[in-house]
Amino acid sequence: MPEVPPPITSKGYENDHIPSFWAPPGTMDEPTPELRWPLSIPVYDQMHRQDAQIRSVLRAVVLPIQRTDWWVEPNGARDEVVQHVADDLNLPVKGQEPTSKRRTRDRFSWFDHLRLALLMCRYGHSIFEQQARVGDDGRVHLAKLSLRPARTISGWNVAADGGLESIEQYGHLETAGPVTIPIGRLVAYCYEREGGNWAGMSLLRPAYKNWLLKDRLLRVNTMTIERNGLGIPIYEAAEGESDLTAGSTLAQSVRAGDGAGAATPNGARLRLAGVEGTLPDALPAIRYHDEQIARAVLAHFLNLGTQTGSWALGSTFADFFTLSLQALAQQIADVATQHVVEDLVDWNWGTEEPAPIIGFQEIGSQQQATAAAIKLLTDAGILLPDKSLEEAMRQALGLPPKDPLPGAP
Repeated sequence: MPEVPPPITSKGYENDHIPSFWAPPGTMDEPTPELRWPLSIPVYDQMHRQDAQIRSVLRAVVLPIQRTDWWVEPNGARDEVVQHVADDLNLPVKGQEPTSKRRTRDRFSWFDHLRLALLMCRYGHSIFEQQARVGDDGRVHLAKLSLRPARTISGWNVAADGGLESIEQYGHLETAGPVTIPIGRLVAYCYEREGGNWAGMSLLRPAYKNWLLKDRLLRVNTMTIERNGLGIPIYEAAEGESDLTAGSTLAQSVRAGDGAGAATPNGARLRLAGVEGTLPDALPAIRYHDEQIARAVLAHFLNLGTQTGSWALGSTFADFFTLSLQALAQQIADVATQHVVEDLVDWNWGTEEPAPIIGFQEIGSQQQATAAAIKLLTDAGILLPDKSLEEAMRQALGLPPKDPLPGAP
């Protein structure tokens, strides 16, 4: 029986959007015009900078990922390769004693790169350009990964199969015109990318409607208080007074303050009329939209402080949220491994050389070491009660430092 030939080429395509006057490729599936890239960039900036709940939601997502421990896993690579990657990324090697850190000036910082990579949660994408240098050892080293800010990207050049070929940047003062950066230089983090839409989708996209309505409700609530909090001045004319122009001007000029006052003709009256009936209360609706904003990123526990709730239920919410952070961190690790680590190995040893991978500690797994846990580990021989352990435990438990022995220097 003849063998079935493998499919070497593809007949279908992923980049199914044609450029138009109204929107660039990959954005026509967005029904809200102001959220079509690149118009979405200033909208998400406004959401992030002006709303406390939006800010809280984003920080709840990015800070645990930044705080967890990251490392280089050998993954079967040679020690020389692993150490080269770890030194260039300023990350420790998993399972090895941490070495003294090098000076950080003019060196690549993984943690700063991680902070900027997480901007994909805000904009839907975070794009970097690689820059290398040849060291004194003759090896190629990673000099930096420079962020190409979302607001500076003017176009995406995408192949029919959905692969990114290059990006376009607006011209700069030092350049004659737009800049084209090919994919070989790029590291692209995209949140929930589908097909050829390399602009991705912002983490804030599902919360946009709630943010917009909440913003309007806040304005209405403030206007209600300002308009009706002190009453409305009303001028009642004196008997026989037909021209109310002066009285209307008087009523409109009344202001609260230490020097406030007014004079009326004989028989006229100026009074402050209170609100008749019940004013609409916008706060429950505002609270509802805050809850929906947190729910959009599975951060239900952010709402527990505004209402009564079960601690066990809050823990369940936090578990789901932690799982979502694990998935996001894994995406960052995969992209960095494919387009940073493997490129670094390719530059120095070729494409056939086994490469290490980026790894991280499970988010939420860190627990404070207690005295009982330290005792169990010491009794089992896993930890040795040396000087460093004693000093760390004294500091953790708030105990005073040990008195020096008589005659000790």
